[in-house]
Amino acid sequence: MTQQSTSKILMIRPVAFGFNAQTAESNAFQNRDDNQQAVQQEALQEFDGFVQVLRDNGVNVTVIDDTPEPHTPDSIFPNNWVSFHQNGDIFLYPMQAKNRRLERREDIIRQIEDKFGTNHVMDLSRYELNDQFLEGTGSMVLDRPNKLAYACISPRTNTEVLKAFCDYTGYRAITFDAFDKSGLAIYHTNVLMAIGTGFAIVCLESITDFEEKENVIKTLQSTEKVIIDITSDQMNHFAGNMLEVKNTAGETLIVMSQTAFGSLTNDQKATLQQFGKLVYAEIGTIENNGGGSARCMMAEVHLPDK
Repeated sequence: MTQQSTSKILMIRPVAFGFNAQTAESNAFQNRDDNQQAVQQEALQEFDGFVQVLRDNGVNVTVIDDTPEPHTPDSIFPNNWVSFHQNGDIFLYPMQAKNRRLERREDIIRQIEDKFGTNHVMDLSRYELNDQFLEGTGSMVLDRPNKLAYACISPRTNTEVLKAFCDYTGYRAITFDAFDKSGLAIYHTNVLMAIGTGFAIVCLESITDFEEKENVIKTLQSTEKVIIDITSDQMNHFAGNMLEVKNTAGETLIVMSQTAFGSLTNDQKATLQQFGKLVYAEIGTIENNGGGSARCMMAEVHLPDK
């Protein structure tokens, strides 16, 4: 039986985190702090604190250090370039920003292969030659047991690459367009949506096409998800950027940032707590400069143990 969540997480410790001008054009969540040297130090403290919170809650976190060269300011978000699957497959993804392509490190794959059972490495990065991108579990929010890939189409999420992923894996794509309050396309699906074993968080107001919205709702209902609808304002506080994980005792945790936790209503928290323990960390510098949050920092390792 395919599990939605895992207790094994890969995280990349930053050495030169900062505002990435190459991604800012399509990521409205990014804001540049003036002192970028201080940003790396603050981000490092936030990263280490977040890892500690996860480990204190019994999550098996593999931390790999980023390298100073080549310069990869977004390496703290590994879920965009790699995904690991229960059958042992590893997927590498085509990235829009040239400096994000440098995050795909063979030595990281080797370290994972040393620890876990692996099968095939499926490399989709060739689509970069055609300017077609699919940024991993940023572009796709996966319902693993039901083999559904929810995807909002954007410059970073191309339907042809999505189809290739689905053809390889047997997933079915649920596609839609989504926009923020300014009318800009939302850059990644995982900022407006999160899927757990029994719940789905989704910012329905961002899906403006009635039929697409109805299709998302009906599909979620057909897979027996309790839908927690968040507002655009909550989405902007990264309330859509959560991840259900297990700890090594098999307990369910719902991991998010302190910003996201603070934006939830008491009713929303109470609903979520029916499905797991709410776990959060303060990562405001990472969110502000990187335009991504807790979910983006965690690449789930669904591979079998060796």
